[in-house]
Parts: sequence; C-alpha cells; structure tokens
Amino acid sequence: MTNPLTLDIPAGVPWIDFTREFDAPVAAVFNAHRDPDLVRQWLGPRGYEMQIERWDFTSGGGYRYTHRHGDDVYGFRGTFHTVRENDLAVQTFEFEGAPDEVAIEFMRFVDLGDGRCRLEGRSVGRTVEGRDMMVESGMEKGMSEGYERLDELVAEAASGASSDSSTTSSAAQG
Repeated sequence: MTNPLTLDIPAGVPWIDFTREFDAPVAAVFNAHRDPDLVRQWLGPRGYEMQIERWDFTSGGGYRYTHRHGDDVYGFRGTFHTVRENDLAVQTFEFEGAPDEVAIEFMRFVDLGDGRCRLEGRSVGRTVEGRDMMVESGMEKGMSEGYERLDELVAEAASGASSDSSTTSSAAQG
C-alpha cells in the first residue's frame, strides 16, 4: 500500500501545503528529484508522456518540461533558487497555460529514520484565484499519481540494491 498525499488548501489564502511519506531513505527521494532520467519516470499523472527540455536541479538552475496526453501538450518551467542536498529545494513553478501565475515552492526532505522520509512542501501562488485554478486543474490527482510512481521507482531501486548486495554476498562466500 502506498502512503497518502495530504493537502491543506486553506480558504482565502494563495498557498497549498502538502506532505507525503515514503518508505525510502531521504537520499533516494532527493536523487529522484535531482536526476532527470528518474524525474521523467515519476513526475506527473499516469498515462502522460514527459519530455524534459532542461533540468538543472542546482541552486540557480532551472527546468522546462512538457507532459503529453494524446494530442494535448502541457508545458511547465521554473527556476531552482536553492537546492541543498537531502534537505531543501526552493523553486518557482509556472504552468505555461496560465502565464503570470507563477508559484514559489518550498520542499523539505525530512529523514524519519529506519529508511523512511517525508516530503513537506508549500506552494505559494500570486493570487487566491490562481491557486484555486491550479487546484481545480487536477493537481491533486497528478501529485498523488506522481508520488505513487515515485514510490514504485524507489522500491524498485531498493530491491535492485538488495539483490546486488545478496549477489555480492553469495559471490564472496563462494
């Protein structure tokens, strides 16, 4: 079973808070945000094809990508203002279909111990109306499905790592 996404969308203010726990270490979840080959495998809803034009997950870096679903193409772009390994990412986020509604987003990667972590975030929009438009666009479904895909990706990596170590142990014993 996957961990639930929790959203707090208070009335009358232009922000959204979210939390999501992962049965994976902080380093694995952080790396899945940093590596564009991994990002492509989990970011966004199921059934969408993702093309990454640019992904520089460093302080001062930026990104642009598209999601394609049939004939529909949705573009997104932003700047990574601050990235601290296994700790924090601060970025802007803009859906190109709603120009001028740029959000600033804060994501904290929290180590819960025992190989688990929590992602805590806040997305602050320019206006309450812009924030509400983002919520009504299917944001929750996209985030939930994306984080389910991230769960699958980090679980696959962990099982591959444990098979590699058991193969190494067997080889060392033989």
